[in-house]
This record gives sequence, C-alpha cells and structure tokens, in this order.
Amino acid sequence: MSATLDVLALPREAQDLLFREARTASVFTAEPVTDDQLRAVHDLVKWGPTGVNSQPLRVVYLRGEQARARLLPHMNEGNRDKTAKAPLTAILASDADFHEHLPRTFPVVPGIRDAFAANPDRAEVAKVSALLQAGYFIIGVRAAGLAAGPMAGFDAEGVRREFFEGTARTPLVVVNIGHPDPERYYPRNPRLDFDEVATVL
Repeated sequence: MSATLDVLALPREAQDLLFREARTASVFTAEPVTDDQLRAVHDLVKWGPTGVNSQPLRVVYLRGEQARARLLPHMNEGNRDKTAKAPLTAILASDADFHEHLPRTFPVVPGIRDAFAANPDRAEVAKVSALLQAGYFIIGVRAAGLAAGPMAGFDAEGVRREFFEGTARTPLVVVNIGHPDPERYYPRNPRLDFDEVATVL
C-alpha cells in the first residue's frame, strides 16, 4: 500500500471510486441515469468553490432521441457514435450573466452585481469558475456510481446557436454519462508523477 494513502482523510474505498478505479467511459450499459441521481450529483458538487461564489456552470441534459439529434451534427465524427449511444449526455456551459444571482449567493459585498455587470472580462471570469465546476461535476458523477466521458471535440459555435441562442451561455464541455461497461474500457494510460508536475518553493 502506498504511504501516501496514510495521510488522506478519505477512506481507501472512496479514493478508488472517485479516482483510481474510475475511468473515462466511451461505452455504457443500457441502465438509465435517473433524475434523482442528477439531483444528488448537483446537491453534492454545488458546494465546490468558485470565484465570489459565482456558480456560473449551466447544464443541459439530453436524454430523448429528439434532443440528442440536435447535438449529434455538432459533434466531431469520432465522438458522434458514442454520444448517440450514451444513456445521457450533458452540455456544460458557462453563463456570463452569473452576476444576476450574486446578491443572493454572495450577499456580503453590497453592489457586487453592478460591479460585475460593468466588468468587460465577465465572460472570462465565468469560464474559469465554470471549468472548475466541470471538474467537480465529473467527480460527482463518479460519486453516484456512474461514469463520465467528457469531450471537447465538438463545434462550440454550432452548439451555442442550437442550445443557447439569445443567452450569455457558452458551451465548454460535452459529457456522456451512464453506468460503465468495464469490459469495454481501453487500457489505462500512465500518469505523471508528483516530481514531474510539482515545484515546492
């Protein structure tokens, strides 16, 4: 057993579920993903930190064939078939109008809504925090016993027009979600070690 496990507060079983045994999935079983599972994932990951508690991530879930048919033409060819066959697909987007909620989610600073309304970099601020939330989202999916297949291979402008026209929302990641089929996993690729990525000053 690795010595690093001894300093982690999270039990080994949970570590494995969220990280070591979890895999990016391309193929899923036919078992559906329920609305109760989606709500449970949200209720867990909403506590992840974001800038000024902005919570700019917005999620569109595609379950029905008609809804999925709107997305498929915008997926890269290599991602189209697995998206068509996944039990559920989520479009994760950032909302540059996150500031409208700040009086409720970050009430400690009077006038914060108006300050961000005037910020020309508001969309980039939203993107950074929404990408943080996308990471939490994937971990939350794993915590529900599901697998996630996140993809950046799609026509972002096409998806924006199809699903977010007339809003301040920008698609960032498309995630296929379902119960994993371990028999169809690809061999696991290696990861970089601590000393290859970290500098301690």
